[in-house]
Amino acid sequence: EVFRYLKNCGKKIICTSDMYLPRSVIQRMVENCGFEGVSEYFISCEYRMAKGNGTLFQKVKEVYGKDKTYIHIGDNVVADVEWAKKSGLDCIHYHNVNYIGMGYRANDMSTLIGSLYGGIVNAHIHNGLKEHSKEYELGFIYGGLFAFGYCKWIHQYVKQNNIDKILFLSRDGDILNQVYRMLYPNETIATEYVYWSRLTATKLSAHYFKYDYFRRFLDHKVNQDYSLEQIFKSMELEDMLFAMCEELKLSYQEHLTDQNITNIKQYLIAHWETVLAHYTEQLIAGKLYYEKVLSGCKRVVAVDVGWAGSGAVALNYVVNELWNLNCEVIGLVAGTNSMHNTEPNMSEAQLQSGKLVSYMFSQGYNREIWKWHDASKGHNLGIELLCSSMQGSLKGFYLNKNKECEVRFKNPDVNEILVKEIQEGIKEFVFLMNNVLEKGQISWEIHGADAYAPMKLWMRNQKNLSEWLEENFEVNI
Repeated sequence: EVFRYLKNCGKKIICTSDMYLPRSVIQRMVENCGFEGVSEYFISCEYRMAKGNGTLFQKVKEVYGKDKTYIHIGDNVVADVEWAKKSGLDCIHYHNVNYIGMGYRANDMSTLIGSLYGGIVNAHIHNGLKEHSKEYELGFIYGGLFAFGYCKWIHQYVKQNNIDKILFLSRDGDILNQVYRMLYPNETIATEYVYWSRLTATKLSAHYFKYDYFRRFLDHKVNQDYSLEQIFKSMELEDMLFAMCEELKLSYQEHLTDQNITNIKQYLIAHWETVLAHYTEQLIAGKLYYEKVLSGCKRVVAVDVGWAGSGAVALNYVVNELWNLNCEVIGLVAGTNSMHNTEPNMSEAQLQSGKLVSYMFSQGYNREIWKWHDASKGHNLGIELLCSSMQGSLKGFYLNKNKECEVRFKNPDVNEILVKEIQEGIKEFVFLMNNVLEKGQISWEIHGADAYAPMKLWMRNQKNLSEWLEENFEVNI
């Protein structure tokens, strides 16, 4: 911006460099970066003079006149500041963006990707042109490389495995769908942002995944001050609550505890067909929705952040066993359950069979990350925040009065401005990264470990990420 301004003011601009490369190479490099209109280049190897001892500055004054006024701008404290002053030039010390930023960048990345990532982030965040919001910086610095690498990896998987369509599952798939379409604008017809959630999956697949049903609605909420009325409302079984409380001698406001959970499970199992009947209408409505989504498809991928991969696995079951749509659904996740989960082995059969594929880590891939990533420290929440969407989570599919599918959502749990800023940061990074690679005709792969490294640095610096998120952002943990 300064260069452009000075050029428009008619100022004479001269380039000086202590460099072994010839003038023609330096000029080509400078112009390739957009700096066209430099009057002259003074290169040390051609004049046998240097800025580092002041002789190159004297040469400039000799050529252009010692009576002229000069302002020298450079990043090296000795050559560009001290010797410029000694040579009678005014000077401005431009702090090198990499010197400023590198102390904050992840250092456990592969050399080329780490250098490219660090250069883009440092140049954009530390150039002094603009102060960005913390939400924007969160997306740009920590979410950008992840979204870029994940989408490139998805694209490669789709091409190698003859996939008909990419389904980006709500809500984590919102920004991923946007990024993918930015990178591959000619493939938008083969991508779709679709509605699905763990809640919906649990209800619609309860017939087969009974264990998962009870784990989500009961086991995960035991001894956490949830009343039985709240529990049955979340399960959409309010009409069964009175009869159960009568039979088990319980009250509506009694909390779910380790003392009553077994009896409640046994009651629901004894009335299992009644439980399933509550979701019959939702199954019909869901089929109407997915018939359109999967029209003409025989093999699709369902993209999610993670972690057990149950969303894609349940969708595959419902699509083929209950709706008979004859379309294989393969789950692509950014990461799996880690060593610290209570059920770290839950997805191993799906991973081994290829029904589930992980980008960043699993038991058998990037195992050191699998050992480090810890949901109890808020690591899942951190990555999910980077993939936030303005829309609330899907409550389910329902039939309206015309027997058409009506999609219902919960209230949003994150601030709209926060989501917008994070997404803008991610998309800006993706634009810059893709521009650099395309300009250089580079097709480097972003490995999962490299994509995870910036996020790991951020998560590692917070003792408890969940608490930090609540303190710094408007997030309903």
